[in-house]
This record gives sequence, structure tokens and C-alpha cells, in this order.
Amino acid sequence: MSELTFEQMLEGSLKTIHTGEVVNGTVIAVKPDEIVLNIGYKSDGILPKNEYTNDSTVDLTETVKVGDVMEVKVLKVNDGDGQVALTYKRLAADRAYKKFEEAFNNHEVLKAPVAQVLDGGLSVIMDDVRIFIPASLVSDTYERDLSKYAGQEIEFVLTECNPKRRRFIGDRKQLVAAAKAEKQAEVFARIAEGDVVEGTVKNVTDFGAFIDLGGVDGLLHISEMSWGRIEHPMKVFKPGQVLNVLIKEINGTKVALSLKFDDANPWKDAATKYAVGNVVTGKVARMADFGAFIELDNGVDALLHVSQISKDRIEKPSDVLSVGDEVTAKITDFNEETKKISLSVKAMFAPEPKAAEVVEEKVEEDADVVSVDIEAVIAAQEAEDAE
Repeated sequence: MSELTFEQMLEGSLKTIHTGEVVNGTVIAVKPDEIVLNIGYKSDGILPKNEYTNDSTVDLTETVKVGDVMEVKVLKVNDGDGQVALTYKRLAADRAYKKFEEAFNNHEVLKAPVAQVLDGGLSVIMDDVRIFIPASLVSDTYERDLSKYAGQEIEFVLTECNPKRRRFIGDRKQLVAAAKAEKQAEVFARIAEGDVVEGTVKNVTDFGAFIDLGGVDGLLHISEMSWGRIEHPMKVFKPGQVLNVLIKEINGTKVALSLKFDDANPWKDAATKYAVGNVVTGKVARMADFGAFIELDNGVDALLHVSQISKDRIEKPSDVLSVGDEVTAKITDFNEETKKISLSVKAMFAPEPKAAEVVEEKVEEDADVVSVDIEAVIAAQEAEDAE
């Protein structure tokens, strides 16, 4: 039997490796652009920087140290220079792909920081794998500006997982919607019609304001903002403003709110305060061709018809009145059911006597004079007779 040479014995003591195999290696040298590992093979393994990470800014000399043990994957047994070509990032990617496949199948919630804000959505990197979240799947409401998510850690689920094409699509929208639904259920469990609750103005529109009640948005319509007249909601309310609001109605998930509290209802004692014949003072709130509307109280307007503005005939209210003018008038009609009040300035003046009444008074006055004259004559005659 022939004896084995030293080289043959040494080669026989070394393991055999294959392309695609995962092996352990010990770092024996670190250079700026590569890592050299002893993998127990006749040749050392070379791990280039671009096979270690996708981050070109990483400094290998600060990240890896001699003596570190790494698990790597064999790309080529002979890279052409007699050395073994290795990869670390592809092994990590393979494991990440397996992890993502399991997360996709189990609908697992993942979490990762937003690496980049794109025109069409967000890009997150997890385990060196880039996952794209389309703008339509970022939230349950459309957001034009996604810049606020830059660097923010967000949760999502995978709606598409294709390792072969390296295509991974995330969805944050369904998580946001689910969380909102849970919060809404909690809110609806503790509120009821007639309750007075605290809310925060979320946004203001031409027709009202949306109030956040802690997970449920309620609508405060312009007609329910005050007992009085509101010119425009934006002149009264601002986003972030905190209010105590009355829950007027709950219809499914829709909540109607009000600030018209009963104790502040100006019509509460109106029947006494605005009884027919009472004289009241108010300000001209607005005008029309047929008359002027006088604000007697916040939420109580009365009509001063053009025919009742003056004892003199006028063509239109603006001939003698302007918005903001103070007017004193007498109440001529009050209807609590329809909340209508009629006023008259004309009724404030005593009526002038009619012509027939003047003639009658003159006749009576002349008759009194005549009567006095006759009695004087009779008295004088009696005095003469006595002498």
C-alpha cells in the first residue's frame, strides 16, 4: 500500500463544499471592500462588500472584526482565482423571504421604519428586503402628502409576497381601518343621545364642523351651532378647538351634534317677554324689499314690515334703515309655534283724530259756549228784577 503524501492527507482532512451550500466561517481579515473567511476548505472564502450589504455607506472595518464567526452561502467554489466566492446578504434575504412567506400566509403584522417617501407610496426596508406600500394602502383615507411618514416606524401586513420576482407589497390601510373600527365600537358603547360630551374640532366646512369625539366623528351642522345666526362656521370654529357638545342623534355610525342647549333657548320665556302690545328694542339684522328683520335676542328675529316702519309712507326699508340700526317697536303679533313675531313702529304713535271727530268736538265746544252765554243772560235778568 502506497503512503499518502502530506498534501493528500491535508486535502483529505478538509471538507468538501458545493455551490449554494451554507457554511460557517471565521473572519481572518477585513479590508475596506471585502472580508476574508476561513471556511475549513482548502481555499479561503471571499465575501465582497456588495455581497455583505446593500448599504454602500457601511464601513466593513467598523462592522466586522477578525475572529467573528459568520454564516455565509457559497456562490462559487472557485471564483477564478482559486478562492471561494461567498455571500451574506443573499443568505439573509433567503431567510427573510421565508419569514415573509410565513407572515404573508399567517396575516402577521410586521413593523419597519419608512426608508423612503415616493410619489406613489412608501418604501420600507426589513431584513435588507425592500417592501413597497402604495399610497392607496397607507391609510383608510387618501393622503396627498406622505412626507410625515419619513423615518417613522409603521405597521403593515403583506398583500403580495413573490420572492422570485423580489416583489413585496405592504398594506397599512386595513390595520388603520381595523383599529378605527375597534375605537368606534368603544365610543358608541359609552355615548347616547342627549349626552353632553367633550370633542375636538377636526375640520371646518361651509356647512358645519366635524368634531372628533375620541374615535368617532360627529357633525355639528351650521344650523345647530347657535340659537342665533351663524354667518360662516370658519368665523367661529378652528381645528383643534375643544368643545362640549350635545349628542342630538345617533343613526348607525353617523352622529349629529348640537350647541343649542335648552337652558340657553331664547324662546324659553318668549310668550311673556314678547307678548302682543309689549314694546321692545332690537337691532336690524338683515333687510328685504318687504321689510326688515330685527334681532331682539340671540336667535329671536322679528319682522318689521315696510308698511309698519314709519307713519309716513316709504318705498323700501333701506330708505330709512341700515343693518345695525337700533329700532324700538311694538309687538303686534306673536306665534310661538312657528316662532314668528311681527313688529310695528307705526303703532308707537297715537292715532290722529279723523275729520268727523274734529267737527263733532268743535260742535260740542261751541254748544258749551252758547250754553254759558244763555245762563249769564238769565242771571243778569233776575238781578234786575230783584232791584
